[in-house]
Amino acid sequence: MLGSAQSYVRATRIAPITIPFRVAGTVSTSDQFELYDLRVEVVAGDRPMVCNHAVGDYFELSGENLRFPPGQTFPLYPLAALLPLLPAKQRDTAPADWMTTDMEVACPDPYCGGRFRITRTGRTTFRHGDVTRVPLDPE
Repeated sequence: MLGSAQSYVRATRIAPITIPFRVAGTVSTSDQFELYDLRVEVVAGDRPMVCNHAVGDYFELSGENLRFPPGQTFPLYPLAALLPLLPAKQRDTAPADWMTTDMEVACPDPYCGGRFRITRTGRTTFRHGDVTRVPLDPE
């Protein structure tokens, strides 16, 4: 298996090839895909906030890259709770899926009233070969 992957990489350096692959029941010859760009913003909840975040604090996510405004911090524990949700929010989901409809997430501290609004702000196109070295499976 490793030998064939190395051969594929060598072959694509000389003459790139396009491999068809299936996406939602269709066949595509593109190695491109889109992810939503996200903005995660602190919004007020129904109780006082006790963690180190303030209404209006935010960060943005494009692809795998987080961006924080200059000079702004963001608490570790809420960030750790939010991180597993973000890749799912970046992808297309069914209209009735809660990942599509639910935009706010509560702070993981049970005594904190902070909430985090996750908003899809746009889309960015990526190429498979730019984000991984694993070749596309033709099946």
